[in-house]
Amino acid sequence: MKKSHIIALVIIAIAVGVIIANTGDYTTYANFKQAQSEPESAVNVAGYLAKDKPLIYDPMKDPNYFEFTMYDRDGNVQEVIYKGSKPQDFERSEQLVVKGKMEGSNFRASEILMKCPSKYVNDEITLKEVKAKA
Repeated sequence: MKKSHIIALVIIAIAVGVIIANTGDYTTYANFKQAQSEPESAVNVAGYLAKDKPLIYDPMKDPNYFEFTMYDRDGNVQEVIYKGSKPQDFERSEQLVVKGKMEGSNFRASEILMKCPSKYVNDEITLKEVKAKA
């Protein structure tokens, strides 16, 4: 092979590596206060659904608008707006991870990940004491 072909292959390999490295999803985990301090960057916020607050979803009015309130792991409360339909069994989720960024006073989620309770775990296991006969 000529030196010019080897140099061209090395340059192409470096260019492909740079393109692949820049296309990855590099969002970080944060809480809502950190997301407010950096509104231009996308973050993942892990937390829990605020079950005492209402869920706003009316598929007849707008099937692609879902609003809810959640607590992050540090206890900060934030309204979250998701431009999509409400996920099935959303109310039963044990934990949520929302991906997105702050827009004004609301967190705009581009994706919602849910950890739902396992269907293989019993709700409650009762153990009874067995008395030995003397």
